[in-house]
Amino acid sequence: MPIYTCTAAQGTLTSESKILLAAEITRIHVAINRVPPAYVNVVFSELPADSVFAGGKPATPLILTGWVRRGHPQEEATRLAVELSSAIVRVSGVDESQTMVVLQDSPARSAVEGGRVLPEPGEEEEWLRQTGA
Repeated sequence: MPIYTCTAAQGTLTSESKILLAAEITRIHVAINRVPPAYVNVVFSELPADSVFAGGKPATPLILTGWVRRGHPQEEATRLAVELSSAIVRVSGVDESQTMVVLQDSPARSAVEGGRVLPEPGEEEEWLRQTGA
């Protein structure tokens, strides 16, 4: 259901740190938004170092953007962003001042996964039962 994209300059993340970061992002999302781990998608996008800037100057930020379904309580959304921020710092070793987490949401009906419109938050059990998951 959710999709997270971790964008960094090439060489910022090792293969091992990507594996650990994908696992942490999944663990945190599952714990807070209560969905099965298989529904959490994590993608890494690495850009050439000369294609990454902050403040108009070459930089090496680590940016995590995520799409989630609208309707989760705001306190949970904030907790999700904070915990994800802590995880990317802890796993990547990138200085916190060089990290950013941005969560974007839209109605579940704006997304389709596996050919099916996503359920609203709180309606996952019925949706999963219908998929046979």
